[in-house]
Amino acid sequence: MTIKTEDLLNSILDSLDRITYIKTEDIPNIDLYMDQVTTFMESRLKRTTRNPGEDKILTKTMINNYAKNNLLPPPYKKKYSREHVMLLVFIYYYKGILSINDIQELLEPITNQFFGTKEPFNLETVYETAFGLERGQIDVLKKDITEKFQIAKETFQDAPEDSQEFLQIFSFICMLGFDVYLKKLLIEKMIDSFHDDRRREVRTKEAKAKEGKEQKSE
Repeated sequence: MTIKTEDLLNSILDSLDRITYIKTEDIPNIDLYMDQVTTFMESRLKRTTRNPGEDKILTKTMINNYAKNNLLPPPYKKKYSREHVMLLVFIYYYKGILSINDIQELLEPITNQFFGTKEPFNLETVYETAFGLERGQIDVLKKDITEKFQIAKETFQDAPEDSQEFLQIFSFICMLGFDVYLKKLLIEKMIDSFHDDRRREVRTKEAKAKEGKEQKSE
C-alpha cells in the first residue's frame, strides 16, 4: 500500500491556495481600540489557525505583553493605528517559530526607523513589499512539497504492507520537518548577526563619545 494520496497532496496544495495576508487597504483607516483590534485580527486570520473554533488569534493579554516587551509601540490615547496592526500581523506570523526576544531584535530597527514617519518610504511600504512576495513563494512551496511527496511515496517499499502508508507519510513529515528546522536555524543565525552588528555599533558610539569627552577635558 502507498500513500493514498493524491487526496492528501491535493488537500495540502488547496490549503496553500487559500492562504492570504491582510492587505493594507483592508486595514481600517482609523485608529482602533483594543477590542476592535482583536476583532479585526480574528475576522481576517481565523482561517490560518489549526482549530478555528477554539484558537485565538490575538487577545488583550497578548497585546499588553507585546507592548511590555517592546515589540509594539504604546497606543495613543488607548487607540492603535494602522501601523500597530501591521506590526501585530508580523508578530502573529513570527511567534510560531521565533522567541519574543528574536522578534524584538528583528522588528525593533523597522519600528524605530519607519513607524510613524511622514516620509514616503514608511512602515506600509515595508509591509506591502514583504507580504507582496507571498504569491511567488507559495508557487515555489507547492512545487517543493509536490517533489517531497513523490520522494516519500518511493520509501519503505520493503516494509510490511499494512505499515507502508503510515511510514511513507512519516517520511514526508520528516522531510518537511527538516526543512522547517533548517530554515528556523538560518533565521536565528541571521538575527544573531543583527544583534552582534548592533552591539558593535553601540560600542563604537560609546567609544567615540568617551573619546570626545576626554578631548574636551584636556
